[in-house]
Amino acid sequence: MKAIVLLAPWLLFACQDGGPPVATFGTTVVIPSGLRGEVYHIPSNSRRLPNFAKLKSRGSIYTASLNIPTRNFREGFPGVTKRFEWFALDYSGKFWIEKPGDYRFFLMSDDGSKLYLDDRLAIDNDGIHAAAERTAAVTLEGGIHRIRVSYFQGPRLEVALVLRIAGPGEKPRIFSTDEFRPPPNPDDWKWRGH
Repeated sequence: MKAIVLLAPWLLFACQDGGPPVATFGTTVVIPSGLRGEVYHIPSNSRRLPNFAKLKSRGSIYTASLNIPTRNFREGFPGVTKRFEWFALDYSGKFWIEKPGDYRFFLMSDDGSKLYLDDRLAIDNDGIHAAAERTAAVTLEGGIHRIRVSYFQGPRLEVALVLRIAGPGEKPRIFSTDEFRPPPNPDDWKWRGH
C-alpha cells in the first residue's frame, strides 16, 4: 500500500512499503540527473518572460519531468510557495540521446514558456495566454545535450506546464530526465554510434 506523507506545503513524498521517501515534482530535494528550477518573483504587470539575469532567485526546486496539466491557479504550482501568480521558473539540466535522429518536442503552458536545446531557442510559447501548445522538430546527435525551459505565470485563473517528446517513429510522451539519463560511467559519455 502506498502512503502519502505531507511534510511541508512544497515537499511531497510517497513511501512504498516503509522504504525511503521518493521525491515528487517540485521538491527541494536535489535530483542530480534531473532539472533544476530557479524560482523568481516578477512584477504584476509582466506580459512576457523576464530577463532572469536581472532577477534574484528565491530558491531552487527539482524535478525529472515537467508535467503540470492545466489546473486552477489556487492549487498552486508544485514547489512554488506563497505565490499563485506573478512568478517565473527557469529550469535547466542535461539529457542523453542514445538513438540519434529527428525528435519532436511539445511545450504546453499557461502562461508563457520557452524551450532551449543546446542553448538554441527551439520553441517560443511566450506571452500571457490560456493553455497553448507549440511544437518543434529538432535533429539530435547521440550524446549529452543541454535543456532549458523558462516559464512564467502571470494573472490568475489557471497554471500549466507540460513538456513532451517523441523520438524517431515514436508517439509523444512526457519528457523525463530519468528516461534520458547518461550512462553511469563518464568514460561512456562520448557517443560511439558514428
